[in-house]
Amino acid sequence: MPLLIPIAILIVVAVAVGSWLQFTERQTADTVHTVGSSAADRVDVEAVVQSVDAVGRELVLRVWVTPRGALGEADGAAPVADLSLDTSGATLSDLKFAAHERVAARDVQVSLTGGSISDYPFDTYETDIAFRARSGGEQVPVRMLFSNNDTLFSVSAEPVPSRQEAVVALGLTRSGSLLVFAVFMMVVMWALAASVIIGAWYLATGSEGLVWPGLAWMAATLFALAAFRNTAPGTPPIGCVLDWFAFLWAETVIALCLVTVVITGVTKGLRHDAPPA
Repeated sequence: MPLLIPIAILIVVAVAVGSWLQFTERQTADTVHTVGSSAADRVDVEAVVQSVDAVGRELVLRVWVTPRGALGEADGAAPVADLSLDTSGATLSDLKFAAHERVAARDVQVSLTGGSISDYPFDTYETDIAFRARSGGEQVPVRMLFSNNDTLFSVSAEPVPSRQEAVVALGLTRSGSLLVFAVFMMVVMWALAASVIIGAWYLATGSEGLVWPGLAWMAATLFALAAFRNTAPGTPPIGCVLDWFAFLWAETVIALCLVTVVITGVTKGLRHDAPPA
């Protein structure tokens, strides 16, 4: 009982801290940033990040366009005149909608600048998103509502002052949960390597020869560590910070320990099997 009470308190504290971190991260993800004009006759652009491809250095932005006031009809379901949205240079395509036709959501690709996937899980990226609307060939005010749906990234949005355009500068970093899990993976890798070192020292300094259960455990750890590394969220490529900080060194240490135990075990076995002089 004296041992169970501290364990129960530790579990309650861990759950409480985890709940607070999860709530904070969810509140950040649900935040909607509003940028642009608040005029009655305007074009509302709801832009939501669907996914971020760090390897391809681009993100997918889902865009819903709603003409308001005199610019739209049927409660904004269709524009009264041909509507076009010019985007920033980082966006790979502009948007065009015909007059009196229902406006449908579009997915656009936005290129990212700065950062490198090799810095995983500490990589950061930047980009700009801008929308300039023209209705019937004349520029009209735009309001953008920006949010993020990618759970692997945390996106910070900073509005850029503009008259009729809606411009926002984005900064992308790995989400808090992903960062915690990646750091946890590195700690586990080093812990397993340290465990193998201790086991190898025990076997190498003992009087026994080849201890097959110990060798099986070391070999299983060697291959299990590679499978564990591949569970890293975001599928980071080989050679990232995760590898150079923990994985590659842990694999090297375990392999060397395995070879050392085999050599010492065979040497001791030959000595035991040798006939007396």
